[in-house]
Amino acid sequence: MDVDLFVAAHRAEWDRLAELLDRRRLRGAEADELITLYQRTATHLSVVRSSAPDPALLSRLSTLVTRARSAVTGTHNPAWREVGLFFAQRFPAAVYRGRRWWLSTALVTIVVSGLLAAWVATDSGVRASIAAPEQIRQLTQPGGQFETYYSANPAGSFAAQVWTNNAWVAAICLFFGVLLGVPVLLALWANAANVGVSAGLMSAAGRLDVFFGLITPHGLLELTAVFVAAGTGLRLGWAVINPGPHSRGVALAREGRATAAMALGLACVLLVSGVIEAFVTPSGLPTWARIGIGALAEIAFLTYVFVLGRRAAQTGVTGDVDARYGGDVRPEAG
Repeated sequence: MDVDLFVAAHRAEWDRLAELLDRRRLRGAEADELITLYQRTATHLSVVRSSAPDPALLSRLSTLVTRARSAVTGTHNPAWREVGLFFAQRFPAAVYRGRRWWLSTALVTIVVSGLLAAWVATDSGVRASIAAPEQIRQLTQPGGQFETYYSANPAGSFAAQVWTNNAWVAAICLFFGVLLGVPVLLALWANAANVGVSAGLMSAAGRLDVFFGLITPHGLLELTAVFVAAGTGLRLGWAVINPGPHSRGVALAREGRATAAMALGLACVLLVSGVIEAFVTPSGLPTWARIGIGALAEIAFLTYVFVLGRRAAQTGVTGDVDARYGGDVRPEAG
C-alpha cells in the first residue's frame, strides 16, 4: 500500500475529526459526524497496522481513535456535576416549592409550643404533674440540667449525637409521611411538647431569657430543618390522598424521589445546626454573639431557599432527579 497516497486520500477526514474533538460543544449533526469519522478512522488504523505500519501515521491515528472513543463511548462520570446541580438548584427548589407546607407547619407548631409554655408557666398543678418540685429545681436552677446539657459531653461527640438524633427525627418526618402523615404529626407534637414544656418550666423559674439564650443559636436552623422535613412528609402523604393529574404510583414516585433527595440536603443543614449547638451554644461568647451566629445561619439558609430556590423553581426545576435517571413508567390512559 502506498502510504503517501493513503494519507492524501484520508487526511481531510482525520483533520475534521481532530477539529470536532477539540470543540467543547457539538450540535446534533456534528455529533453524528464525529461518530462516523471515528468509525472510519478506526478502520483506517486497522488497515495501516496490517498493511503499512508507518510509526508516525500509527501514532497519529491511534491518538485520534483513542480520543474519539473516549468522546463517543467513554463513561463520563457526572457525579460532581450532579452534586453541584443538586445543591445549586434541586435542593433549594424542592424546599421552595414546598414552602406553603413547611411554613404552615412551622406556624402551627410554634403556636402550639407557645400555648403549652404559657399553660405550664402559669399553672402550678400542671408543673406538679410533670415532675416533682425538686426535679424541676434541678432542671431550671442556675447551672442546672438545662444549662449543663449542652456542655456535659465533649463538643465533637455531642455534635455527632445531636446530628444523629435530629437526622432521625427528620427522616421520620420525611419518609413516614407516606402513611397519610400520621407519624409526622406525632413527631411534631412530641417536638412542640418538648419545647413548650421546657420553656414553661424555665419561665416559671424566672429564667426564660436563659432558655432563649441557649436554644436560639442552634434552634433557629434546627427547627427550620425539622419543619421542612415535616412539611415535605405531609406533602408526600397528601400525594397518596390526592395524586392530582397523575396516577397514584407516578405521583408517589415523583414526590418520593424529591423527598429522598431532600433527606441529603437536610442532613447537611442539620450538620451545621449540630455544630452550632455543640460549639457555639455552650461557649463563653456573649448571648448576643451566640444568638447572632444562629441568626446569620438561619438568614443564610432562608436566602439560599428564597433566592436560589425561587430562581431554580421558576426555570422548571422541581427537586426530582434528572429525567434520564427517573426510570420508566407504565403509560397512562388518556
